[in-house]
Amino acid sequence: MGRTSRKRSRLARRVVAASAAVIMGGGGLVAVNVYANAEEGADQPPPRSAGQQASTISCPDVGNQLPEVPDAARGEVDRQLADLDSQITDAYGQFEQTRDKESLLGPLEEKRRETLGGISDTLDRSGARPEDLGSMAPCTVRADDQEQEQGQEQEQGQEQGQEQEQGRSANGPEAGDFVEIRSVRPNVNRPRNGRNASRGTFTTQCGRNENGKFNPDNVIVAPGVSNGAHHMHDYVGNQATDAFSDDNDLANGRTSCRNQGDKSTYYWPVLRLQNGEDEDDAQADGGGKDQNVGEIRTPASVSLKFAGNPVSKVVAMPRFLRIITGDAKAFTNGDANANASWSCTGFENRQLKEKYPICPEGSKVVRTFNFQSCWDGQNTDSANHRTHVAFADPRTGACPGGFRAVPQLVQRIVYDVPPGPGFAVDSFPEQLHKPVTDHGDFINVFDERLMRRVAKCVNSGQRCT
Repeated sequence: MGRTSRKRSRLARRVVAASAAVIMGGGGLVAVNVYANAEEGADQPPPRSAGQQASTISCPDVGNQLPEVPDAARGEVDRQLADLDSQITDAYGQFEQTRDKESLLGPLEEKRRETLGGISDTLDRSGARPEDLGSMAPCTVRADDQEQEQGQEQEQGQEQGQEQEQGRSANGPEAGDFVEIRSVRPNVNRPRNGRNASRGTFTTQCGRNENGKFNPDNVIVAPGVSNGAHHMHDYVGNQATDAFSDDNDLANGRTSCRNQGDKSTYYWPVLRLQNGEDEDDAQADGGGKDQNVGEIRTPASVSLKFAGNPVSKVVAMPRFLRIITGDAKAFTNGDANANASWSCTGFENRQLKEKYPICPEGSKVVRTFNFQSCWDGQNTDSANHRTHVAFADPRTGACPGGFRAVPQLVQRIVYDVPPGPGFAVDSFPEQLHKPVTDHGDFINVFDERLMRRVAKCVNSGQRCT
């Protein structure tokens, strides 16, 4: 499999899967959940047995605790955070073999403490030494409570649960991760437009990733680190995007967007059918090696629209502004930064955050990403990739003090999938393919003149493409 593209395999092979996990930034849970299929060519893999639990390694999320990192130190700190990821991966492998946490946690803490000391030294040289990173070195091993709860539910209805688990990967999703969209009450409330609202939109057409550009990198969070995401991403727009792309690479890259003035990169985790069919990444990083298995589904449609603000005009986005919406680790970090939005065509006034939708016949699955639309007016990125942008107030639409409204990117991705709970997004292995972990990434590489036109269209109430 190539670094940035993938051709589909149509061979219905079976994978012997064992979860191998890492976590970006050295934090989160590492799921240990071994699964194997002994019958080559079987139609479906066996379901997880009732009551079976996943054991996890829980480590503090170091990346989230570093909101201030000087630009000169970011590259080295990113690499050191990647070292923490590798240490958890190695510890997982040992635990899988021995199941002996007593011999695991001490050496893991020692390695982490050394790396955390290196991060402190790197920041100290830049005049920004953090307080006591060493306190984040210890990790624990525990059973995943949610797995236990779901196991108890399976015991009550094992026959039904086995039916629903057919075709799923070893580490999720579970039947409880899905809900019938018709059982959800309408829950979408938007602020009313005020007198100074910017009511226009600009739509850019960049395709559906028909050409199959994928990689498991994350150039925003883990620049220069191969497989920094540990799950596969769909890419539309800029075709030069991988872990090693800098701003010049992006500026000079080709684009799949119809308007060649938009060389922005738009990416999100792929959605896979849990149908037991292997892709060519079944033995690759980001794919089978990271417990992401099944047929990758190309979206039926992708809409990329820039919208306005309910109470003010917008300013043009700065070139190379980076925005991440949602949290790839929300299952273990909590939902403070989660921004998942799942629904079905015909039911989009009902949005789900922690469940996948089961759509009625004739309706398609919809993922919507409403990106942060307030910018601090100075920075195109921040150390934790969040504090330079913010969401508008959900009640009033106003930006926080010191922030300016920019055109809001709204990504709407539609999938035609078989009915029922048979799909999931790629995720870090320990995130168990939970829908709450869904997220989207964007780097603005609009030509500056075109971005000014975007802002003008939005501010004047026009509908532009």
